[in-house]
Amino acid sequence: SSRARREVCALRTVEVTRTYLELTNPADLRGVLFSDPRARLERRSPCAVSLYRRLYKEVGEDWYWHDRLEWPDERLAAHLARADVAVFELLLGDESAGYFELGRHDDGSVEIVYFGLSPRFIGQGLGGPLLTSAVQEGWKMGATKVWLHTCTLDSERALPNYKARGFRRFRTVGLAVDIEGKEVVGERLL
Repeated sequence: SSRARREVCALRTVEVTRTYLELTNPADLRGVLFSDPRARLERRSPCAVSLYRRLYKEVGEDWYWHDRLEWPDERLAAHLARADVAVFELLLGDESAGYFELGRHDDGSVEIVYFGLSPRFIGQGLGGPLLTSAVQEGWKMGATKVWLHTCTLDSERALPNYKARGFRRFRTVGLAVDIEGKEVVGERLL
């Protein structure tokens, strides 16, 4: 049928490079401050599932974020209530502009698990200060190092921002990612 043919055509596989970056010393952070006086961070502790889902979808939709969309509410609520998880929302006045999620690991490291701006706030000088805040909050959680990963499906601004803040690459992985429409439907190591 024509519908089946359309669905087959919509599925594509792309080669993606995932880059892992780290800061191992608080002194290595090249931080920048928010220039907009309306910018403020609010820790959502614990973050409500409905708010988290909105932030995740708003910030991540253009970059093919998919993992947390598949989690049932109960699993997500339990995750967000953990003491080693922290969610901060960036507000510009009364508007939600982005967020980050931190996760402390058993090895003492803190991962910036998710990080980003809502599409309408990209390009307004908020990414550097938001990343600076994420790193500072990671150190406050007692991090031995702060790390994250990005990939070639992310914004072209992501990697330059991480490097500008002092992050250094420590690993890269090649993946084959299956995308159908705007959704990732599978991935495997190359």
